[in-house]
Amino acid sequence: MKFNINKYGIYSFAFATAVSLTSCVKDLDVTPIDPNLDTPENVLTGTEAYNQLLAKCYSGLSVSSPDGDSGSPDIEGIDGGFGQYLRALFNMQELPTDEAVIGWNDQTLRDLHGLQWTSSDVFVSAAYSRVFYQISICNEVIRQIDKSGSNDATLQQYRAEARAIRGLSYLHAIDMFGNVPFTDENSEVGGANPEQISRADLFNWLVKDMEETAEILPANPEKYRAGKGLCYMILAKLYLNAGVYTGTANYEKCAEYCQKIIDLGYQLESANDYWKLFCADNDQYLGVGHEIIFSVYQDHINTQAYGGTTYIINAQVGGKMAYADYGLGGNGWGGLRVTPQFVDKFQSGDQRATFFTKGQNKEITDISDFTSGYAFIKFTNLKEDGSIIPGANSFPDTDFPVFRLGDVYLMLAECQVVGGVNCDGIAKFNAIRTRAGVDAIVNPNKNDIINERARELAWECHRRSDLVRFGLLTTNDYLWSHKGMNSNVGTPHAVDAKYNLFPLASSDIISNPNLKQNAGY
Repeated sequence: MKFNINKYGIYSFAFATAVSLTSCVKDLDVTPIDPNLDTPENVLTGTEAYNQLLAKCYSGLSVSSPDGDSGSPDIEGIDGGFGQYLRALFNMQELPTDEAVIGWNDQTLRDLHGLQWTSSDVFVSAAYSRVFYQISICNEVIRQIDKSGSNDATLQQYRAEARAIRGLSYLHAIDMFGNVPFTDENSEVGGANPEQISRADLFNWLVKDMEETAEILPANPEKYRAGKGLCYMILAKLYLNAGVYTGTANYEKCAEYCQKIIDLGYQLESANDYWKLFCADNDQYLGVGHEIIFSVYQDHINTQAYGGTTYIINAQVGGKMAYADYGLGGNGWGGLRVTPQFVDKFQSGDQRATFFTKGQNKEITDISDFTSGYAFIKFTNLKEDGSIIPGANSFPDTDFPVFRLGDVYLMLAECQVVGGVNCDGIAKFNAIRTRAGVDAIVNPNKNDIINERARELAWECHRRSDLVRFGLLTTNDYLWSHKGMNSNVGTPHAVDAKYNLFPLASSDIISNPNLKQNAGY
């Protein structure tokens, strides 16, 4: 595999000649290596070169191509914008739920909200390919550091960072695809087809890998880099969903890792600062002492890609909405809205109920019409003081918060209310509600937990996983607008339980005889 130098001089990466890259992130500023002139043997001669190597693990979450927004994408078979990591993740985790519908008729996009995708769905395949492409990058970084034979502490930290980023992608893999092809740094490059690992075995491997990695990484990492908090979040998420992944719930361990995150010193932001978590300079709220634990860097010059918050912010703006009110330098794309069932979860006074209703109808009678369904404004490209960044365009500066402490508080609440763990989860639950401007619930029940997660974590790529864990994604126990429908005709209904998992990409099933497709596909 070989990837060209980014035309903006941000990232570069090449396997087969040289594995090289640069980063737009201040803490990862490095100089490009020319893959046409250099090879691993003569460029990977110092820690700075390995720092360049590591940067691709991070850039793979931000951009879809090493050639800028219109360059050749890293993965084939889909438009580079659609196949960008965060955009693919958003489509998988939000569009099949009550939190988002989209009006566009691109290929099979609407099948996601209708829970009607097939094993050849291009958007599912793009997400699958992006996750495993990212894993392969991290594997190669680890492999190259191991080949150096160095025990240098800095190189070992870089190695641990690559393991943590790989762990994030394996978390997405186990959650969305179940039994998946498995590779690590010991796998032969270009060798035999990967073997399939069971969901339970991947769970056990990932727990061990993240526990070991957490011991190496710093408690207070440089901005945008992996630290203990990222590993603890991956572990907390694994144990939160252990009942789904292994058949045996383990809320005790989830609570343990939630507490470890709190003990690192992350802090919940104030009510006044809540929306600043989703604005153009939200990097101020990243790191120990703040709420955001790990985020993906976004910049209107250096990470131009049609995914991430570019996708979310542009797609949420349309109809009578003025694009400049959200910090955009051009018209919105008019795509994303929310269902009426999601709107109804909010009570009066909840500051998170930021719905745009002018010219919009609450009910979704025509899924293709942007005015059918309320618009929802969570992310903006405005600075925290409400001003527009000079030179703003359609590419935002708003980082995407992959993990934040608000989620930790709600996981603790679930551990206590659903899992029966002796912890202060209910107090944490009500800290979230109080910040939002709504009354505390003295004895919250299971329904209160899942609904609060919807209100607090909307559009942060958790909803599908939550609905699966609570047995609500495919069943009749909870219906929302257009669930199970493939047109504007009919009524919402339950779907086959197979849709609790996405299929492995059909192209991978065909090419790798070691793989068995998920049941029902």
